[in-house]
Amino acid sequence: MRSTIVFEQSSLMQRVCGINDRNIPYLELLLNGEVFAHGNSVTYRGSTDANGELFKALLIRLKEIAEDRDDITEPEIFMEYQALLNGQPIKEGPQTTIQVGGRTVYPKSPNQRTFIELMNKRQVVFSVGPAGTGKTFLAVAYALSEVLKGAKQKIVLTRPVIEAGENLGFLPGDLTQKINPYLRPLYDAMEYLLPPAIIRRLESTGGVEIAPLAYMRGRSLSNAAIILDEAQNTTREQMKMFLTRLSENSCAFITGDITQIDLPKPHLSGLIHATQILREIEEIGFVEFSSVDVVRSRMVQRIINAYEKDVR
Repeated sequence: MRSTIVFEQSSLMQRVCGINDRNIPYLELLLNGEVFAHGNSVTYRGSTDANGELFKALLIRLKEIAEDRDDITEPEIFMEYQALLNGQPIKEGPQTTIQVGGRTVYPKSPNQRTFIELMNKRQVVFSVGPAGTGKTFLAVAYALSEVLKGAKQKIVLTRPVIEAGENLGFLPGDLTQKINPYLRPLYDAMEYLLPPAIIRRLESTGGVEIAPLAYMRGRSLSNAAIILDEAQNTTREQMKMFLTRLSENSCAFITGDITQIDLPKPHLSGLIHATQILREIEEIGFVEFSSVDVVRSRMVQRIINAYEKDVR
């Protein structure tokens, strides 16, 4: 069975196939056949008519989303592939995106889209799931966009200071220098989105604040976008203390992975407790990621699946 899709614009074809046709092997894996890019067309050769029709439908969807994006990667392809199998139409109207410093951040899975939509609608959003699903990255991107467009005065970054199985001892420097290693993932996300000079300017003007969770008691966080990362390592008392710091004009995004709890008693995690008792509050949103949403790499997705099977 052979199927061919013709592209009217070479730029669209390049976006769908990827730089140096890097998306072609992934399309072959999904569709269980051979895919060839030649001239201004892409051809599929497989053993069944059903896969040929699936190829046509998928490439048509990818052509449409390529009109609005500079790049299409494996997660976007898989998201459209899943939507196609589930009979979901192509989403029309305004795209769910985040604008940060001239860059556009697109969701790479249905749950990422839900997360962005919830951040736009709810004052507090819990994002729970395995590593590599984009929880921290999207929270940082949204918080930065709020500050850069003037909707919020500052970003507050915090997390519980608990080491993952190792004791590093006392760290040198002032308070900021001591907690910086723990907040490195948040800074990695910021540096991906903004030049270092802009990040330093935000820090010097108070646009980015590092606040150790242990020192938050008694504070009232106003006009801020607050990110609590690695929330699975908060105690119930810490989570309650954190959530009660919020003023009306602040928003908070809580991210964590309940399979990587480093507390002495994991069942006392403040993240698990909060997701159980706060679901009836209208202003709070919840999104739960799984290994299907992993966008870091296919290898990470397989590692997570292997560990999940071992637990069972």
